Amino acid sequence: MAIADMLRSRDFISVEELAVHFAVATQTIRRDLVALCDQGIARRRHGGIEKITQGKNLAFKDRRVWNSDAKQSIAATVARHVSDGVSLSFGIGTTPQFVAEALLSHRNLKIVTNNLPLALMARQNSDFTVAIAGGTVRSSDLDVCGPSADAFFASYKVDIAIFGVAGVDEDGSLLDFSEDEVRVRQAMLRNCRRSYLVLDSSKFTRPAYVHGGRIDEVSMVFCEADPPARIRRMLDGAGVQFIRSSEAAIRP
Repeated sequence: MAIADMLRSRDFISVEELAVHFAVATQTIRRDLVALCDQGIARRRHGGIEKITQGKNLAFKDRRVWNSDAKQSIAATVARHVSDGVSLSFGIGTTPQFVAEALLSHRNLKIVTNNLPLALMARQNSDFTVAIAGGTVRSSDLDVCGPSADAFFASYKVDIAIFGVAGVDEDGSLLDFSEDEVRVRQAMLRNCRRSYLVLDSSKFTRPAYVHGGRIDEVSMVFCEADPPARIRRMLDGAGVQFIRSSEAAIRP
């Protein structure tokens, strides 16, 4: 949604500024802001809204709408780097789900995942084979993590692992919100031939506190905008291919 995308690069936006920007009444803007705040994407402040600095992850349904244009662009670009007939592992989060959705017109994909909404969506293509991790479902994330998920990914050797992260530190460290999330991601990395990290540019400034792995350990990085200069130097030095998507990628 447009206001959420604007807030991604701003700490505060006033009601009056938004009303002028979208050429609507302030009452209309206030209704939209109430919806954003109810979703946990923003916080009301006198005269407008402010960005929430996350100490924990948003619920899955709220992350779906956050920066969705960028995620769709990334997904369409990733789909061009996936051939028919390959095997794929998908990690948790909404960006991998957007990627799987962009692959629905592919044929004969073999998918393994611990991401429940992704598995259900992938089954829309009857030509796909879909396997899902067993275990306890995390209610706010709609996924399965923990030892059972680690063992699940270890039982496959896929062509491509596709996963996101909660954040990327300025030193290139990959960050998540729990040890279980990190262990699952590392199990995916150990059991694939190529690895695609998919993330929107907000992840380069997003705080998360559990460290596991580095951005220069993957095969390819997909993002809708250029990374910070230091990160780009790390990728270039390690021979990691960086692919910048664009809005043109989501057009037919």
